[in-house]
Amino acid sequence: MDIESNSKESEKMVAEISPLLKFVLELGPLMVFFFANSRGEWLASTFPVLTEFGGPIFIATGLFMIATAAALTVSWILTRKLPIMPLISGIVVFVFGALTLWLQNDTFIKMKPTIVNTLFGVILLGGLFFGQSLLGYVFNSAFKLTDEGWRKLTLRWGVFFLFLAVLNEVVWRMFTTDTWVAFKVWGTMPITIIFTMAQMPLVMRHSVEPLGKDEK
Repeated sequence: MDIESNSKESEKMVAEISPLLKFVLELGPLMVFFFANSRGEWLASTFPVLTEFGGPIFIATGLFMIATAAALTVSWILTRKLPIMPLISGIVVFVFGALTLWLQNDTFIKMKPTIVNTLFGVILLGGLFFGQSLLGYVFNSAFKLTDEGWRKLTLRWGVFFLFLAVLNEVVWRMFTTDTWVAFKVWGTMPITIIFTMAQMPLVMRHSVEPLGKDEK
């Protein structure tokens, strides 16, 4: 009985801390990327082995790949599953990061957000075209919405992902590498948080009350 009780308490604790943990796991690799790029020369002088990667942006790319792998590993250890969106993003990080380091061309890592966001946007909007609100499959365990709610939310997120893709292209092509790196951390993340919060009225308006709630 005690074992079952402790197990339930542990599951409850994980559920309570998971939003913060998810935020840390998503932001952590970006912070590593930002720090490594801004302190690349110091890192290279302190840890000479990092010079094998190349200049600051390449050191940042290598550490970004390592941090992403670590974040996915921690997520899997704690939940025994990998969320589909971070997993896809991680795969693109590894592929484009490897190309960046191998060819010593930072264009690949700069295009990574464009590729990921375009992919998500096309998948979500494409699903709607075929009558499927794919966002519901991702977040259905977190909250319940009506079919109309899922359609509207999926449409908004699909367009938002395409907006982020275009925005990334504008920033990396028109500004310096340091500006682009800073934008990834201090621009994209706040914009995404603000957009997410702006969807709460829609979520609340189309939320479905759990069955049996009135019976209690």
